[in-house]
Amino acid sequence: MSEKIYCVAGFKPKPGKEEAVFKALQSLEPNSHREDACIHYTVTRQIDNPYAQGTGYPIVFHEIWASREEFEAHCQRKEIQDFFAKHVESPDGDIEDANVCVYTDEPWNFDAPKV
Repeated sequence: MSEKIYCVAGFKPKPGKEEAVFKALQSLEPNSHREDACIHYTVTRQIDNPYAQGTGYPIVFHEIWASREEFEAHCQRKEIQDFFAKHVESPDGDIEDANVCVYTDEPWNFDAPKV
């Protein structure tokens, strides 16, 4: 059975704060990559493309973690908590809105072999 957790975290910066938010999110990458359970952790920014004109948050983290427990432990790190407190929760923060979701690649009713 796959225990991996896939996280997509979207951020909508306040007007004029796009570059500052992107840089602040990039600053979280090095220490997150140091976590043993971190499989993938990359912040991206939306670009114009005629073949992908959907709407969404302009800045998105793509994360893969070894397990739910290790993802939740990552979320409790002081650096991550401080980022959300300063940039998302504070009225003076640079982020207007955030949307963090987790996913699994395991199908419904998957009969994982017992090893």
